Amino acid sequence: MVRTTFSVMLGMLVAMMCIYGVELVGHWAFPMPEGQLAAGSDPADAFASAPLGMLACVMAGWLIAAFSGGWVSARLARVHRMGAAISVGVLIVLGVLLNAWMLPHPLWMTLLGVIGPVPLAWCGGRLALRRVVQRD
Repeated sequence: MVRTTFSVMLGMLVAMMCIYGVELVGHWAFPMPEGQLAAGSDPADAFASAPLGMLACVMAGWLIAAFSGGWVSARLARVHRMGAAISVGVLIVLGVLLNAWMLPHPLWMTLLGVIGPVPLAWCGGRLALRRVVQRD
């Protein structure tokens, strides 16, 4: 049980690093227009007018994070491997919902952020299980 909990925590750490890395690339590739982030401006207004490419990178970060976090957690757990992988996906969905509650997201982004992570975490867990079964 302790190892499974630890694997979920490490899976979430990997997931957060993936989200941060992909969002960093998105901010670099699709910068905000000049003057958009002026001092005292509302971050919700800035996010609502963000470039579509930046929003797509945020969405890609969530989905890549779910897959890679699910893979890591299933790979490290000894029992309940798929439960650990799906737990990472559920935690990412909770993070997406919290993020959508705090900032106004486009509807497509919120829907994909709620629907996508759990199946992708499951796919990452299945890939980790397949690798474990082949090795044994």
